[in-house]
Amino acid sequence: MSATAEIRPFTVTIPARDLEDLRDRIDNTRWPERETVPDLTQGVQLETMQELARYWTSDYDLRRVEARLNELPQFMTEIDGLDIHFIHVRSRHENAMPLILTHGWPGSVVEFLQTIDLLTDPETHGADAADAFHVVVPSIPGYGFSGRPDSTGWGPDHIARAWAVLMTRLGYDRYAAQGGDWGAIITDLMGAQAPDGLIGIHSNMPGTVPADVFRVMTQNVLGSGEPKPTDLSAAESRAYDQLSYLYTKGIGYALEMALHPQTLYGLADSPVALAAWMIDHDRQSYEDISAAFVQKEPVGMLTRDEVLDNVTLAWLTNTGISSARLYWESAVGFFDVKGVRTPAAVSVFPHELYQAPRSWTDQAYPNLVYFHEVDAGNHFAAWQEPELFAGEVRDGLRPLR
Repeated sequence: MSATAEIRPFTVTIPARDLEDLRDRIDNTRWPERETVPDLTQGVQLETMQELARYWTSDYDLRRVEARLNELPQFMTEIDGLDIHFIHVRSRHENAMPLILTHGWPGSVVEFLQTIDLLTDPETHGADAADAFHVVVPSIPGYGFSGRPDSTGWGPDHIARAWAVLMTRLGYDRYAAQGGDWGAIITDLMGAQAPDGLIGIHSNMPGTVPADVFRVMTQNVLGSGEPKPTDLSAAESRAYDQLSYLYTKGIGYALEMALHPQTLYGLADSPVALAAWMIDHDRQSYEDISAAFVQKEPVGMLTRDEVLDNVTLAWLTNTGISSARLYWESAVGFFDVKGVRTPAAVSVFPHELYQAPRSWTDQAYPNLVYFHEVDAGNHFAAWQEPELFAGEVRDGLRPLR
């Protein structure tokens, strides 16, 4: 193995001074006045952020995410000149299916920490040993402990190719891929590139919107006034309305990161600014996160500690801006068809950004082997509902074993 292809063990080590600086910055936050509306239409509410900040410095263990990551085997390897950090947990079952799981924004490998044992050791959790996986969880370039690109070119298509290199380097000549959010886009692109060894994919945020519908939708967002297509089924009409709302009301953060990610200096200077930016992803996810802090009643497993593990990791690695650049780098749409050629499985969670209709999904994935609408869970499916998510991955990829 060449020096650049070497796989190196990795351990997270956070200097104490970094934690002291984090606590001081939170304590010295200059707060704005309260929002002038009784709801979240102006963004992340002051009550939520002040309770988050209080908990962050008083009750949360600032070394918790370091300890959780170090419980798992972590590695670094260089691909195309950039260090890639990844978790690699092999099942005790040698015939387990290798699986690469890809997170999104504002996520990290933290999204999957509760799912790894469910997937690698299913029988301990009441599932069938025949459904075991060897699990690889990489950090996207610019996120977590992966390298931060110092030049352009690390878009989702490049990352998809890099993941194929990673799986081959680990000795897997037959593997599957799974993702949500950016991970879903990267996974779809892997399915479109169809590298040797990739037997299929699973997505919990599928790209299914037909080109003609996507064109009308985006033109309406730009104010063209073009009418909504009249030949949509009830499920297709619901998906159209959900995405139209998202594009007009729900992705201001994505537009800023796609246009001017470097402008977001506050993400590198203020942990509270970073936390507010990260939890303002979509309405349902924000409501669930806010409930964990204000009502202290987590929805599923999306607890205060889980949320702060993710934000703390982003702060300590100073990846607020480097992770945002992925939006600037991307030349593909979030929800349109990517041309997947491999077998595909799709799980639709009820509070995802849109409910992918079966009709669109059949068209987008010509070799669809599994489609299921799940009963609970939001955009962060693996993070919030790890048991449901793991069950979907098992069921979805079982036909490919």
